[in-house]
Amino acid sequence: MTADATRQNGQDTPYDLLGIGFGPSNLALAIALDEHNSGAAPNERITTRFLERQPRFGWHRGLLIDDATMQVSFPKDLVTMRDPTSDFSFLCYLKEKNRLVDFLNQKTLFPLRAEFHDYFEWAAGRVGQLVEYAAEAVAVEPVEEAGEIRWFDVVTESPTGERVRRRARNLSVAVGLRPHLPPGTVLSDRVWHSSQLVPRVAERLAGGGPVRRVLVVGAGQSAAETVAYLHRNFADAEVCAVFAKYGYTPADDSPFANRIFDPEAVDVYYGAPPEVKRSLLDYHRGTNYSVVDTELIESLYATMYREGFHGRRRLRMLNVSRVHSVHEHAGGLDVTVEDLPTGQRETLAADLVVHATGYRSHDLGSLLGDAAKLCVRDEEDALLVRRDHSVCLASQVSAGIYLQGGTEHSHGLSSTLLSTVAVRAGEIRDSLLTRCSTVTAS
Repeated sequence: MTADATRQNGQDTPYDLLGIGFGPSNLALAIALDEHNSGAAPNERITTRFLERQPRFGWHRGLLIDDATMQVSFPKDLVTMRDPTSDFSFLCYLKEKNRLVDFLNQKTLFPLRAEFHDYFEWAAGRVGQLVEYAAEAVAVEPVEEAGEIRWFDVVTESPTGERVRRRARNLSVAVGLRPHLPPGTVLSDRVWHSSQLVPRVAERLAGGGPVRRVLVVGAGQSAAETVAYLHRNFADAEVCAVFAKYGYTPADDSPFANRIFDPEAVDVYYGAPPEVKRSLLDYHRGTNYSVVDTELIESLYATMYREGFHGRRRLRMLNVSRVHSVHEHAGGLDVTVEDLPTGQRETLAADLVVHATGYRSHDLGSLLGDAAKLCVRDEEDALLVRRDHSVCLASQVSAGIYLQGGTEHSHGLSSTLLSTVAVRAGEIRDSLLTRCSTVTAS
Protein backbone atom coordinates (compact mmCIF):
# COMPACT_ATOMS: atom_id res chain seq x y z
CA MET A 1 0.00 0.00 0.00
CA THR A 2 1.37 3.41 -0.93
CA ALA A 3 1.81 6.28 1.51
CA ASP A 4 -1.19 7.98 -0.15
CA ALA A 5 -3.35 5.06 0.96
CA THR A 6 -2.36 5.41 4.61
CA ARG A 7 -5.48 5.80 6.74
CA GLN A 8 -5.73 8.32 9.58
CA ASN A 9 -6.97 6.69 12.75
CA GLY A 10 -9.59 9.36 13.27
CA GLN A 11 -8.45 10.71 16.64
CA ASP A 12 -9.57 14.25 17.43
CA THR A 13 -6.36 15.30 19.18
CA PRO A 14 -2.86 13.82 19.29
CA TYR A 15 -2.11 11.20 21.91
CA ASP A 16 0.06 12.31 24.79
CA LEU A 17 2.05 9.11 24.25
CA LEU A 18 2.37 6.41 21.63
CA GLY A 19 4.31 3.33 22.68
CA ILE A 20 6.16 1.43 19.97
CA GLY A 21 6.46 -2.19 21.03
CA PHE A 22 4.60 -3.91 23.84
CA GLY A 23 6.99 -6.15 25.72
CA PRO A 24 7.54 -5.99 29.49
CA SER A 25 8.95 -2.42 29.43
CA ASN A 26 6.03 -0.72 27.71
CA LEU A 27 3.63 -3.05 29.54
CA ALA A 28 5.00 -1.71 32.84
CA LEU A 29 4.56 1.84 31.52
CA ALA A 30 0.99 1.08 30.40
CA ILE A 31 0.19 -0.12 33.92
CA ALA A 32 1.76 2.96 35.52
CA LEU A 33 -0.27 5.25 33.24
CA ASP A 34 -3.47 3.25 33.70
CA GLU A 35 -3.10 3.44 37.47
CA HIS A 36 -2.49 7.20 37.26
CA ASN A 37 -5.46 7.77 34.96
CA SER A 38 -7.83 5.77 37.14
CA GLY A 39 -7.41 8.28 39.97
CA ALA A 40 -6.85 11.48 38.00
CA ALA A 41 -9.23 14.21 36.93
CA PRO A 42 -10.12 14.08 33.22
CA ASN A 43 -7.84 17.00 32.36
CA GLU A 44 -4.92 15.33 34.18
CA ARG A 45 -5.07 12.00 32.38
CA ILE A 46 -2.42 10.87 29.91
CA THR A 47 -3.94 9.73 26.62
CA THR A 48 -1.97 6.81 25.31
CA ARG A 49 -1.87 3.93 22.86
CA PHE A 50 0.63 1.10 22.47
CA LEU A 51 1.43 -0.55 19.16
CA GLU A 52 2.70 -4.12 18.86
CA ARG A 53 3.61 -6.01 15.68
CA GLN A 54 2.83 -9.44 17.18
CA PRO A 55 -0.78 -10.70 17.05
CA ARG A 56 -0.82 -11.07 20.85
CA PHE A 57 1.47 -10.49 23.79
CA GLY A 58 4.65 -12.55 23.63
CA TRP A 59 8.01 -12.36 25.37
CA HIS A 60 10.77 -14.75 24.23
CA ARG A 61 8.18 -17.44 23.55
CA GLY A 62 10.73 -19.56 21.73
CA LEU A 63 12.73 -20.00 24.96
CA LEU A 64 9.86 -20.95 27.29
CA ILE A 65 11.52 -24.24 28.19
CA ASP A 66 9.24 -26.15 30.54
CA ASP A 67 11.64 -26.27 33.51
CA ALA A 68 13.61 -23.03 32.93
CA THR A 69 13.39 -20.51 35.76
CA MET A 70 13.75 -16.74 35.84
CA GLN A 71 17.14 -15.24 36.61
CA VAL A 72 15.62 -12.29 38.45
CA SER A 73 13.55 -12.61 41.61
CA PHE A 74 9.78 -12.26 41.39
CA PRO A 75 9.55 -8.89 43.27
CA LYS A 76 11.28 -7.42 40.20
CA ASP A 77 7.99 -7.74 38.38
CA LEU A 78 6.08 -5.05 36.50
CA VAL A 79 5.14 -2.94 39.52
CA THR A 80 6.48 -3.97 42.93
CA MET A 81 9.73 -1.98 42.90
CA ARG A 82 7.66 1.11 42.00
CA ASP A 83 4.58 0.45 44.11
CA PRO A 84 4.39 -2.67 46.34
CA THR A 85 0.65 -2.04 46.88
CA SER A 86 -0.26 -2.37 43.19
CA ASP A 87 -2.68 -5.16 42.33
CA PHE A 88 -0.69 -5.81 39.14
CA SER A 89 2.04 -7.60 41.11
CA PHE A 90 3.15 -11.19 40.58
CA LEU A 91 1.79 -12.09 44.02
CA CYS A 92 -1.65 -10.69 43.10
CA TYR A 93 -1.50 -12.75 39.91
CA LEU A 94 -0.76 -15.87 41.96
CA LYS A 95 -3.61 -15.08 44.34
CA GLU A 96 -6.06 -14.69 41.45
CA LYS A 97 -4.84 -17.95 39.90
CA ASN A 98 -5.16 -19.73 43.26
CA ARG A 99 -1.46 -20.66 43.32
CA LEU A 100 -0.12 -18.30 45.99
CA VAL A 101 0.19 -20.87 48.79
CA ASP A 102 1.67 -23.52 46.50
CA PHE A 103 4.23 -21.04 45.17
CA LEU A 104 5.27 -19.93 48.67
CA ASN A 105 5.73 -23.55 49.72
CA GLN A 106 8.46 -23.87 47.08
CA LYS A 107 10.62 -21.47 49.11
CA THR A 108 12.05 -19.80 46.00
CA LEU A 109 12.33 -16.28 44.64
CA PHE A 110 12.64 -17.50 41.05
CA PRO A 111 9.45 -18.60 39.26
CA LEU A 112 9.31 -20.73 36.16
CA ARG A 113 9.94 -18.66 33.06
CA ALA A 114 6.70 -19.95 31.55
CA GLU A 115 4.80 -18.89 34.67
CA PHE A 116 6.28 -15.40 34.59
CA HIS A 117 5.26 -15.17 30.94
CA ASP A 118 1.73 -16.16 31.96
CA TYR A 119 1.87 -13.36 34.54
CA PHE A 120 2.86 -10.89 31.80
CA GLU A 121 -0.06 -12.09 29.66
CA TRP A 122 -2.44 -11.69 32.61
CA ALA A 123 -1.24 -8.12 33.18
CA ALA A 124 -1.35 -7.30 29.46
CA GLY A 125 -4.94 -8.50 29.30
CA ARG A 126 -5.93 -6.10 32.06
CA VAL A 127 -4.69 -3.09 30.05
CA GLY A 128 -5.71 -4.51 26.70
CA GLN A 129 -7.81 -1.43 25.92
CA LEU A 130 -4.56 0.54 25.55
CA VAL A 131 -2.94 -1.81 23.02
CA GLU A 132 -3.34 -2.52 19.33
CA TYR A 133 -1.77 -5.78 18.22
CA ALA A 134 -0.77 -6.77 14.68
CA ALA A 135 0.25 -3.14 14.15
CA GLU A 136 3.90 -2.89 13.16
CA ALA A 137 5.45 0.59 13.24
CA VAL A 138 7.02 1.11 9.81
CA ALA A 139 7.62 4.87 9.85
CA VAL A 140 8.00 7.75 12.30
CA GLU A 141 7.55 11.20 10.76
CA PRO A 142 8.17 14.55 12.47
CA VAL A 143 5.27 17.00 12.21
CA GLU A 144 6.21 20.68 12.06
CA GLU A 145 4.05 23.72 12.77
CA ALA A 146 5.29 27.32 12.79
CA GLY A 147 8.91 26.17 12.68
CA GLU A 148 8.49 23.85 15.68
CA ILE A 149 8.27 20.04 15.63
CA ARG A 150 5.45 19.43 18.07
CA TRP A 151 4.36 15.91 17.20
CA PHE A 152 5.41 12.65 15.63
CA ASP A 153 3.25 10.66 13.26
CA VAL A 154 3.64 6.90 13.64
CA VAL A 155 2.60 4.81 10.64
CA THR A 156 1.72 1.19 11.31
CA GLU A 157 1.10 -1.66 8.92
CA SER A 158 -1.19 -4.62 9.56
CA PRO A 159 -0.58 -8.17 8.25
CA THR A 160 -3.02 -7.38 5.41
CA GLY A 161 -0.98 -4.34 4.35
CA GLU A 162 -3.33 -1.67 5.67
CA ARG A 163 -1.48 1.38 6.92
CA VAL A 164 -2.72 3.65 9.71
CA ARG A 165 -1.25 6.97 10.86
CA ARG A 166 -1.42 8.12 14.49
CA ARG A 167 -0.12 11.36 15.97
CA ALA A 168 1.47 11.84 19.39
CA ARG A 169 3.33 14.42 21.43
CA ASN A 170 5.66 11.76 22.84
CA LEU A 171 6.92 8.31 21.92
CA SER A 172 8.09 5.46 24.12
CA VAL A 173 10.30 3.16 22.06
CA ALA A 174 10.60 -0.33 23.54
CA VAL A 175 11.16 -2.72 20.66
CA GLY A 176 13.34 -5.15 22.58
CA LEU A 177 16.33 -6.94 21.12
CA ARG A 178 16.91 -8.77 17.85
CA PRO A 179 18.63 -12.16 17.54
CA HIS A 180 22.33 -11.90 16.74
CA LEU A 181 23.95 -14.26 14.25
CA PRO A 182 27.57 -14.68 13.14
CA PRO A 183 28.33 -12.95 9.82
CA GLY A 184 27.27 -14.98 6.80
CA THR A 185 24.86 -17.21 8.73
CA VAL A 186 21.79 -18.25 6.75
CA LEU A 187 18.86 -19.57 8.77
CA SER A 188 16.96 -22.58 7.44
CA ASP A 189 15.05 -25.65 8.58
CA ARG A 190 18.39 -27.02 9.78
CA VAL A 191 20.10 -23.83 10.99
CA TRP A 192 18.28 -22.05 13.81
CA HIS A 193 18.68 -19.26 16.31
CA SER A 194 17.89 -20.28 19.89
CA SER A 195 15.09 -17.68 20.05
CA GLN A 196 12.96 -20.22 18.12
CA LEU A 197 14.15 -23.27 20.06
CA VAL A 198 10.93 -24.64 21.57
CA PRO A 199 8.65 -24.49 18.48
CA ARG A 200 11.46 -25.71 16.22
CA VAL A 201 12.11 -28.74 18.43
CA ALA A 202 8.38 -29.49 18.56
CA GLU A 203 8.18 -29.40 14.76
CA ARG A 204 11.15 -31.72 14.46
CA LEU A 205 9.75 -34.19 16.98
CA ALA A 206 6.41 -34.16 15.16
CA GLY A 207 7.92 -35.59 12.00
CA GLY A 208 10.85 -33.52 10.82
CA GLY A 209 13.18 -36.49 10.38
CA PRO A 210 15.78 -38.11 12.65
CA VAL A 211 18.33 -36.08 14.59
CA ARG A 212 21.65 -37.86 15.02
CA ARG A 213 23.91 -34.92 15.78
CA VAL A 214 23.27 -31.27 16.61
CA LEU A 215 25.78 -28.50 17.27
CA VAL A 216 25.03 -25.58 19.61
CA VAL A 217 27.12 -22.44 19.13
CA GLY A 218 27.53 -20.13 22.12
CA ALA A 219 28.68 -20.01 25.73
CA GLY A 220 25.99 -18.08 27.62
CA GLN A 221 22.89 -19.06 29.58
CA SER A 222 20.70 -19.58 26.51
CA ALA A 223 23.41 -21.76 24.94
CA ALA A 224 23.70 -24.00 28.00
CA GLU A 225 19.90 -24.22 28.30
CA THR A 226 19.71 -25.12 24.61
CA VAL A 227 22.29 -27.89 25.04
CA ALA A 228 20.37 -29.37 27.98
CA TYR A 229 17.00 -29.08 26.19
CA LEU A 230 18.22 -30.73 22.98
CA HIS A 231 19.99 -33.47 24.92
CA ARG A 232 16.75 -34.23 26.78
CA ASN A 233 14.43 -34.11 23.76
CA PHE A 234 16.57 -35.88 21.16
CA ALA A 235 17.35 -38.96 23.20
CA ASP A 236 19.42 -40.66 20.51
CA ALA A 237 21.36 -37.63 19.27
CA GLU A 238 24.86 -36.47 20.00
CA VAL A 239 24.78 -32.84 21.20
CA CYS A 240 27.97 -30.85 20.69
CA ALA A 241 28.53 -27.50 22.40
CA VAL A 242 30.94 -25.28 20.44
CA PHE A 243 32.46 -22.23 22.12
CA ALA A 244 35.73 -20.33 22.26
CA LYS A 245 36.10 -20.52 26.04
CA TYR A 246 37.75 -23.39 27.89
CA GLY A 247 34.55 -23.94 29.85
CA TYR A 248 31.30 -22.24 30.76
CA THR A 249 31.76 -19.20 33.00
CA PRO A 250 29.57 -19.10 36.14
CA ALA A 251 27.28 -16.10 36.46
CA ASP A 252 28.18 -13.73 39.26
CA ASP A 253 24.89 -13.52 41.11
CA SER A 254 26.37 -12.68 44.50
CA PRO A 255 24.52 -10.06 46.56
CA PHE A 256 27.13 -7.33 46.21
CA ALA A 257 27.55 -7.81 42.46
CA ASN A 258 23.79 -7.76 41.99
CA ARG A 259 23.68 -4.25 43.39
CA ILE A 260 24.70 -3.08 39.91
CA PHE A 261 21.01 -3.68 39.03
CA ASP A 262 19.63 -1.57 41.91
CA PRO A 263 17.66 1.55 40.95
CA GLU A 264 20.22 3.66 42.81
CA ALA A 265 22.98 2.19 40.65
CA VAL A 266 21.41 3.87 37.62
CA ASP A 267 21.98 7.26 39.26
CA VAL A 268 25.60 6.40 40.03
CA TYR A 269 26.25 5.14 36.52
CA TYR A 270 24.45 8.00 34.78
CA GLY A 271 26.48 10.62 36.62
CA ALA A 272 29.85 8.91 36.19
CA PRO A 273 32.48 10.08 33.68
CA PRO A 274 32.91 7.95 30.52
CA GLU A 275 35.99 6.08 31.75
CA VAL A 276 34.20 5.04 34.96
CA LYS A 277 31.17 3.86 32.97
CA ARG A 278 33.43 1.70 30.81
CA SER A 279 35.14 0.19 33.83
CA LEU A 280 31.81 -0.56 35.54
CA LEU A 281 30.59 -2.37 32.43
CA ASP A 282 33.84 -4.34 32.24
CA TYR A 283 33.84 -5.20 35.94
CA HIS A 284 30.27 -6.45 35.98
CA ARG A 285 29.84 -8.13 32.61
CA GLY A 286 29.95 -11.43 34.51
CA THR A 287 26.51 -10.71 35.93
CA ASN A 288 24.84 -10.93 32.53
CA TYR A 289 26.99 -11.58 29.44
CA SER A 290 28.28 -14.99 28.31
CA VAL A 291 27.74 -16.55 31.73
CA VAL A 292 25.72 -19.51 32.97
CA ASP A 293 23.99 -20.38 36.24
CA THR A 294 26.28 -22.57 38.33
CA GLU A 295 23.57 -25.18 38.91
CA LEU A 296 23.15 -25.70 35.16
CA ILE A 297 26.91 -25.94 34.62
CA GLU A 298 27.15 -28.61 37.30
CA SER A 299 24.20 -30.50 35.83
CA LEU A 300 25.77 -30.58 32.36
CA TYR A 301 29.10 -31.72 33.77
CA ALA A 302 27.39 -34.47 35.77
CA THR A 303 25.62 -35.65 32.61
CA MET A 304 28.87 -35.76 30.67
CA TYR A 305 30.64 -37.62 33.49
CA ARG A 306 27.80 -40.13 33.83
CA GLU A 307 27.80 -40.84 30.11
CA GLY A 308 31.57 -41.32 30.17
CA PHE A 309 31.25 -43.91 32.92
CA HIS A 310 28.56 -45.84 31.04
CA GLY A 311 30.52 -45.66 27.79
CA ARG A 312 27.93 -43.86 25.68
CA ARG A 313 28.80 -40.20 25.26
CA ARG A 314 26.02 -38.07 23.77
CA LEU A 315 27.15 -34.77 25.24
CA ARG A 316 30.39 -33.31 23.86
CA MET A 317 32.08 -30.04 24.71
CA LEU A 318 34.09 -28.73 21.74
CA ASN A 319 35.75 -26.00 23.77
CA VAL A 320 38.32 -23.47 22.59
CA SER A 321 36.78 -23.92 19.16
CA ARG A 322 34.67 -22.12 16.58
CA VAL A 323 32.47 -23.05 13.67
CA HIS A 324 34.51 -22.33 10.55
CA SER A 325 31.85 -23.13 7.95
CA VAL A 326 28.45 -24.75 7.48
CA HIS A 327 27.56 -26.46 4.22
CA GLU A 328 23.93 -27.51 3.78
CA HIS A 329 22.96 -30.26 1.35
CA ALA A 330 20.02 -32.56 0.74
CA GLY A 331 21.08 -35.03 3.42
CA GLY A 332 21.93 -32.58 6.19
CA LEU A 333 24.86 -30.37 7.17
CA ASP A 334 28.63 -30.59 6.97
CA VAL A 335 29.95 -28.42 9.79
CA THR A 336 33.66 -27.65 9.94
CA VAL A 337 34.87 -26.88 13.47
CA GLU A 338 38.27 -25.28 14.04
CA ASP A 339 40.33 -25.93 17.16
CA LEU A 340 41.64 -22.46 18.01
CA PRO A 341 44.97 -23.39 19.70
CA THR A 342 46.13 -25.68 16.88
CA GLY A 343 44.16 -24.44 13.89
CA GLN A 344 43.19 -28.02 13.07
CA ARG A 345 39.76 -28.49 11.51
CA GLU A 346 37.28 -31.33 11.76
CA THR A 347 34.18 -31.70 9.58
CA LEU A 348 31.18 -33.19 11.34
CA ALA A 349 28.03 -34.50 9.70
CA ALA A 350 25.11 -32.93 11.51
CA ASP A 351 21.37 -32.59 11.24
CA LEU A 352 21.02 -29.26 13.06
CA VAL A 353 23.03 -26.21 14.09
CA VAL A 354 21.57 -23.90 16.73
CA HIS A 355 23.12 -20.46 17.19
CA ALA A 356 22.66 -19.42 20.81
CA THR A 357 24.63 -16.28 20.09
CA GLY A 358 22.58 -13.73 21.95
CA TYR A 359 20.84 -10.53 20.96
CA ARG A 360 21.63 -6.98 19.92
CA SER A 361 19.71 -3.71 20.18
CA HIS A 362 17.70 -2.61 17.17
CA ASP A 363 19.08 0.15 14.98
CA LEU A 364 17.17 3.21 16.10
CA GLY A 365 17.94 5.00 12.85
CA SER A 366 16.12 2.45 10.72
CA LEU A 367 13.14 2.48 13.07
CA LEU A 368 12.76 6.25 13.53
CA GLY A 369 13.67 7.28 9.98
CA ASP A 370 13.70 11.06 9.61
CA ALA A 371 13.03 11.47 13.33
CA ALA A 372 16.40 9.86 14.06
CA LYS A 373 18.12 12.82 12.41
CA LEU A 374 16.73 15.02 15.18
CA CYS A 375 18.43 13.00 17.92
CA VAL A 376 21.56 14.55 19.44
CA ARG A 377 24.64 12.32 19.67
CA ASP A 378 27.89 12.54 21.60
CA GLU A 379 31.43 12.46 20.25
CA GLU A 380 31.31 8.64 20.10
CA ASP A 381 28.07 8.78 18.07
CA ALA A 382 26.00 7.44 20.97
CA LEU A 383 22.59 8.94 21.66
CA LEU A 384 22.47 11.58 24.37
CA VAL A 385 19.77 10.43 26.78
CA ARG A 386 18.57 12.33 29.83
CA ARG A 387 18.18 10.72 33.24
CA ASP A 388 14.38 10.52 32.70
CA HIS A 389 15.09 8.25 29.67
CA SER A 390 14.18 10.92 27.11
CA VAL A 391 16.43 11.47 24.11
CA CYS A 392 18.05 14.87 23.69
CA LEU A 393 16.56 16.31 20.50
CA ALA A 394 17.32 19.26 18.26
CA SER A 395 16.36 22.70 19.55
CA GLN A 396 13.32 23.06 17.27
CA VAL A 397 11.70 19.90 18.68
CA SER A 398 9.22 20.14 21.55
CA ALA A 399 7.91 16.58 21.07
CA GLY A 400 9.62 13.84 23.06
CA ILE A 401 11.13 10.39 22.56
CA TYR A 402 11.68 8.03 25.49
CA LEU A 403 13.87 4.95 25.19
CA GLN A 404 13.26 1.73 27.10
CA GLY A 405 16.33 -0.30 26.23
CA GLY A 406 19.30 0.61 24.08
CA THR A 407 20.61 2.91 26.82
CA GLU A 408 23.28 0.75 28.37
CA HIS A 409 25.85 3.41 27.48
CA SER A 410 23.98 6.02 29.52
CA HIS A 411 21.98 4.13 32.17
CA GLY A 412 24.00 0.96 32.75
CA LEU A 413 23.62 -2.80 32.64
CA SER A 414 19.98 -2.89 33.68
CA SER A 415 18.92 -1.06 30.51
CA THR A 416 17.87 -4.23 28.67
CA LEU A 417 16.93 -6.32 31.71
CA LEU A 418 13.81 -6.73 33.85
CA SER A 419 15.41 -5.53 37.08
CA THR A 420 14.36 -1.88 36.80
CA VAL A 421 11.37 -1.93 34.43
CA ALA A 422 8.91 -0.98 37.17
CA VAL A 423 11.01 1.91 38.48
CA ARG A 424 11.77 3.16 34.97
CA ALA A 425 8.07 3.10 34.10
CA GLY A 426 7.38 5.33 37.08
CA GLU A 427 10.16 7.73 36.07
CA ILE A 428 8.82 8.02 32.52
CA ARG A 429 5.26 8.47 33.79
CA ASP A 430 6.37 11.31 36.08
CA SER A 431 8.33 12.93 33.26
CA LEU A 432 5.30 12.68 30.98
CA LEU A 433 3.11 14.31 33.61
CA THR A 434 5.52 17.24 33.75
CA ARG A 435 5.68 17.52 29.96
CA CYS A 436 1.92 17.33 29.54
CA SER A 437 1.24 19.88 32.26
CA THR A 438 3.69 22.24 30.55
CA VAL A 439 1.89 21.80 27.22
CA THR A 440 -1.48 22.40 28.87
CA ALA A 441 -0.22 25.53 30.62
CA SER A 442 1.15 26.94 27.37
